[in-house]
Formats: sequence, C-alpha cells, structure tokens
Amino acid sequence: MKLAVFDFDSTLMDGETIDFLAEELGIGEQVTKITEEAMSGRLDFFESLTTRVALLKGMDYQRVVDICSNLPLMPGAMELVPALQKMGYKVVCFSGGFRIGTTPAREKLGLDADFSNVLHEKDGKLTGLIGGDMMFGYSKGDMLQRIQGLMGITRAETLVCGDGANDLSMFAHADTRVAFCAREVLKKEANVVIDTKDLTKILDYIK
Repeated sequence: MKLAVFDFDSTLMDGETIDFLAEELGIGEQVTKITEEAMSGRLDFFESLTTRVALLKGMDYQRVVDICSNLPLMPGAMELVPALQKMGYKVVCFSGGFRIGTTPAREKLGLDADFSNVLHEKDGKLTGLIGGDMMFGYSKGDMLQRIQGLMGITRAETLVCGDGANDLSMFAHADTRVAFCAREVLKKEANVVIDTKDLTKILDYIK
C-alpha cells in the first residue's frame, strides 16, 4: 500500500474556497491579498486563516453550502484519483480550507479521506470563527506522520502534492514531492514540478 496526499485549494480544486466566499460578500480583493501572502510564506498561516475567516462573519450559511458544493475541480483530478488507486495508493486530501468544500469533492472524486477545518455557524450565519485539524503551518506534516504511523507507510511510499507554503511541512516527510502550479517557496523543496493545470501529468513521474 502507498499513500498520496493532495492539498485542496488550487491543487485538487481550481481556485481558493475562501476567495469564492469572499467574492460573494464583495471583499474578494481584500481576502485574496491575505491568501497570497500566506501561500507565499510571508504571513503566518494560522494568523492569515483566522483573519480571513473573521471577514466572513454574518454570511448566510446555506449560501456557503451552495458555493462549496459546486467548486470547480482542477483539470485531470477526476482521472488522476482512480488511476492512483489502481496503482495501490490511498488518496487523501489535506486542506487548510474547509470541510464544507472538501467533503463534496471527496465524494465526487472518490477520495479515501479528507482532513480540513470547520467553519463555525450559529443561527444560520457564519460566526467568523474556525476550528479543525489543519489550522497551522505545521498541521499537514503532523497529520501525514500520524497517518503514516497508523498505516505503516514509509516516506518512500508517500507522494505529496501542493501549491503553497503551508504544504512545506508535509514535503518534509515524503520522497515524491510534487509542486503543482506552485509558489517558488514550494518549488525549491519539490522533486517534481508541474506548471500546467493538468493533474494527470503527475502520472508521468510515478511507477
């Protein structure tokens, strides 16, 4: 058995979930700027996440559900996941974003699991608060090591794929490290670099 772990936003999904939500509130530019700072490694991930989520306070929860159920998948995602599973991989998504987006994608793509954060809602509105497994810059690496230990999988049997600075922590624990349409900070640590929006290109690099 092998393990393939993918980031969600701008990797399995074409875009950033929080940017789609911010556009709805007319604060897209403000939120996109903070996202870029975090993904490029210039801003602490936890601070950027809590700051951006706070800006969504008061948004109608049902509208959030609707938007997150229809996020655009990255080209090649539908083909890549079953291809990897046929090769003996368990395919998992780690996201610093939200379960409300990763769960519908997990169902569409047939992923084996998704780990992400939960947007807090009360009385049908977002409270601007967030909690979950993927809140910090080190979270993906931490979760990866826990799953590897649980499943008895080595770093040699592990593929990771992401696009931003919060994916660096999982790059430290995998022998196959794919930077997908990624920021320079991640490309430096990768041994596979793909600059085309087509996830099936990953298959060219693995046995």
